[in-house]
Amino acid sequence: MATDLGYVADRSQGVGGRAPRAYLCTSARALDLSGQWRFRLCATAEGTGPGFVEDGYDDSAWDLLRIPSQWVLEPVTPPGEIEPRSVRGTAHGPLYTNTALPIPLDPPNVPTENPTGDHRLVFDLPPEWRQGGSVLRFLGVDSCAKVWLNGTELGHFKGSRLPYEFDVGSVLRRGPNVLAVRVHRWSSGTYLEDQDMWWLPGIFREVELLERPPGGFDDVVVRADYDHVNAAGTLRIEATAPGLVDVPELGIRDLPTGSAVTLPVEPWSAEVPRRYAGTLRSVGDPADGETVALAIGFRTAAVVDGRLLVNGRPVFFRGVNRHEHDPDRGRTLDVATMRRDLVLMKQHNLNAVRTSHYPPHPAFLELCDELGMWVVEECDLETHGFIYAGWEGNPPADPAWRDSMLQREQRMVERDKNHPSVVIWSLANESWVGENFDAVAAWIRERDPTRPLMYERDPSYRNSDVYSLMYPDLKSLATIGRREEPTPEGVEAGSTDDARRRRLPFLLCEYAHAMGAGPGSLADYQRILESSERFCGAFVWEWVDHGFNAYDADGEPFVLHGGDVAYRPNGGRYCLDGLVAPDRTPWPGLAELKSVVAPVALHVDAATWTVTVTNKHDVRDLDHLRFGWVVEDDGAAIVGGDLDVPRVAARSSVTLPIAAEIRDLAPNPPGSERWLTVRAELSAATTWADAGHLVAAGQGRLDRPIGPARLRAAGPQALPTSRTDRLSVGPAELDPASGRLVRLGDLELDGPVLDVARAPTENDRGQGPRNTMAATWAAVGLNRVQHRTDSVRRDEGGTVVVTGRSGPAAQRFGLRWTMTYTDLGGGLGLEVSVTPEGPWDETPHGAYRLTLPRLGLRFGLPGGYRSVEWFGRGPGESYVDFTAAALVGRYARSIDDLQTHYLVPEENGNHVETRWLRVTGDGLPTLHARAAGSLFDFTARRWTTEDLEKARRPTDLRDSGRVWLNLDHAQQGLGSASCGPALPERYRVPVEPTTFGIVLATTGNREDPPQRGVADRPD
Repeated sequence: MATDLGYVADRSQGVGGRAPRAYLCTSARALDLSGQWRFRLCATAEGTGPGFVEDGYDDSAWDLLRIPSQWVLEPVTPPGEIEPRSVRGTAHGPLYTNTALPIPLDPPNVPTENPTGDHRLVFDLPPEWRQGGSVLRFLGVDSCAKVWLNGTELGHFKGSRLPYEFDVGSVLRRGPNVLAVRVHRWSSGTYLEDQDMWWLPGIFREVELLERPPGGFDDVVVRADYDHVNAAGTLRIEATAPGLVDVPELGIRDLPTGSAVTLPVEPWSAEVPRRYAGTLRSVGDPADGETVALAIGFRTAAVVDGRLLVNGRPVFFRGVNRHEHDPDRGRTLDVATMRRDLVLMKQHNLNAVRTSHYPPHPAFLELCDELGMWVVEECDLETHGFIYAGWEGNPPADPAWRDSMLQREQRMVERDKNHPSVVIWSLANESWVGENFDAVAAWIRERDPTRPLMYERDPSYRNSDVYSLMYPDLKSLATIGRREEPTPEGVEAGSTDDARRRRLPFLLCEYAHAMGAGPGSLADYQRILESSERFCGAFVWEWVDHGFNAYDADGEPFVLHGGDVAYRPNGGRYCLDGLVAPDRTPWPGLAELKSVVAPVALHVDAATWTVTVTNKHDVRDLDHLRFGWVVEDDGAAIVGGDLDVPRVAARSSVTLPIAAEIRDLAPNPPGSERWLTVRAELSAATTWADAGHLVAAGQGRLDRPIGPARLRAAGPQALPTSRTDRLSVGPAELDPASGRLVRLGDLELDGPVLDVARAPTENDRGQGPRNTMAATWAAVGLNRVQHRTDSVRRDEGGTVVVTGRSGPAAQRFGLRWTMTYTDLGGGLGLEVSVTPEGPWDETPHGAYRLTLPRLGLRFGLPGGYRSVEWFGRGPGESYVDFTAAALVGRYARSIDDLQTHYLVPEENGNHVETRWLRVTGDGLPTLHARAAGSLFDFTARRWTTEDLEKARRPTDLRDSGRVWLNLDHAQQGLGSASCGPALPERYRVPVEPTTFGIVLATTGNREDPPQRGVADRPD
């Protein structure tokens, strides 16, 4: 066999294969060829040489490799080595880039150094297998494969995440069959697959041999339209061979293919995924025929008068972008993982998926049909790397690539055309512009006029039925809702394209970059998205962190990201940007998103004593939910019951009076807070959640809001006697030199220290020179502030006043502060006044003035403390722009459980709007802290902020032997600037004169809730 490698760089996406067709569930037999294959990895495209495709080739020295898989994630034997080893973390293993291509930008050529895997499988046909007409199907191979069966070359193909089939009936044989597949890591197809993802070569989806009966169906098209005016569905099944359709539930029997029938039906939607089971069976001799199982969903999608309508109704996507990822097997996912993903999405009120940036495994779409999920399906096409050449040579603008692009679109559309869940075809992602898109769009519109098209990156939107952008700021998004957005660059204002775009509905295809802590501002985005009929939804970036399970040199497990690979270019840890961890553990951002996009809004209005229930579903009423309420005083439940909600149609509201048993309650104790919480839960189990699953919650406060409080002294008293090395005030002792607390009652502690730093989040690090707050903080030294005590003095009434200054090295600006300690008769009042001085405004942060990460107090406590109980927002972490999931209540957590172990250590575990807290530990006095005037934030952890900032992985964090408690006046929000707009100014901590207070006390080692008294009494 002569080695001909021209196909590797050939622009063709396939030679020798069959025409693309639908993925069908049929009665015809299929042989799954998954399992252990023989494998040899070679450094170049020549592979092992010409003989490996032949029967007699000795592959006994080759590795065994499970298929499907990506060889860079499996133990393999590299050239020149004997023992198998993992290549994770090396240039021979998985590589991650975001936008840059990992090969020279020289289309369609690829480097000589082109890792190539030769695969061999010997298999026998099952008894009585019908050889004639048999088809060999590959569901996914990255990035280019050449295939031989029994020494006969079948052809080659590219399009990694798209199926490809070969007719093999003439070369199959009884007895052993030898299937040989040569897979190249790089090919011309690489230039069309520059998505933000890992480069993972291999046969990563199933390989199947399909028995094809002579009277069977090569392709089937299910047309199931819905007429919302008459509540009728029209069914027409088209097939490549004559057949008869049966749908027993609809009374359809022996409907010939090509014929249409119209009758009353229930439509399919993501909210009510109603499907009708049917069959398509061959005519003629049953022995030569085939039966195809049909799962029919009647559904019509269209853009009408500037709105996206499904079944005649406007829809709103509460969506996520989803890559396929498994922490051990990469893009080789099992069906159980796909189902788990969708169940988690449904449980968190998500109803839509954008398949970024390629068609998923076909089983995923079957699950979307079953469970109910709107799908924007995207083709396996992105040429982002050409941005570094000013888009010169970009394939969409080069006619030589036209057929390549068209073949990819055809393979997507033909495979998935029968899924009711797929309501929009997305032509590509981030591939700029070109006339090839005109050809692609024209073909799809002719082949499948039942779905709108989308392509975000072309500013003319001439091939898109929806307007879309990525990561706009809030102000820009609001102008889009009013159809007042600026004309995109490259489009003439007032032109036909400009006018057409303004008439289109808007779909926010990417926003709220879920990298690390956050994303923040989700409620702000949702408020705008729900304010205009133009908006048809949004997709958070993204669902899952793309990290791999790995072990460091000490055997410690960690999650490997792109930056752990010694290869450049490298996208670093930018692949860790999901709402769930690689093992599907939800991050706090998923709970926040669930609350923000909940399909039911519950608003408690204490002024009018009403509860308003708003149904945000597009289709269904609220009969599937039950509603309950509870009244709590300072987080302790006092009464609860059911809320009788009448029928509430989709996209409508009802306002109900608050129940008499709530209105007639005795007044809550002075200084306490009374809250009414209303919950909506599933009344019965579904395919994705049990009965009682929480869908939404709303709260309202039923008493007077907290007014400004002042710290009050305990009254006239004799001056306390101080030790020579201590200064006493009430229950506290201070160091007379530093003014810091050394004892509070029986508790030895250290602090407070004015704290303005936090370990940067991924969103603090931002993107670009004008949108990285962390870089500015480090540059000016806010993460290395030094402190000075200027004076410690006692007033005549016994109050102790400590003054000082805190500022970063090498800077003229700083914060002058005064801490005033007052005996409150068992408790210690602490009032803090902070005044900035120096040229703060002369140190800009991007387009904004310099602001503080936080402003508060840090205390060092004994390491024996174990738990925190508090009244405020919880139980999960919350920040000023991240509060939707954090209801006001009384909560208790261990200090260890307060931590969120993000894969890249960063600020976490904050809790806003805290009224009081207590910290407990065995054998230690209980420390109480209570808000005085304004509410406070708190964090508690066993390592310092400095340790958290230095840590590279969670395993780097070690118990310091102390508990570090922050009681903060404010901490800035989270935002999503890791890929998105800068944090809004209102969520920053301004540098301005500020006064705040706290009340501290200790009691004996008790495990009961704090009694109303010095630690939580009203002022």
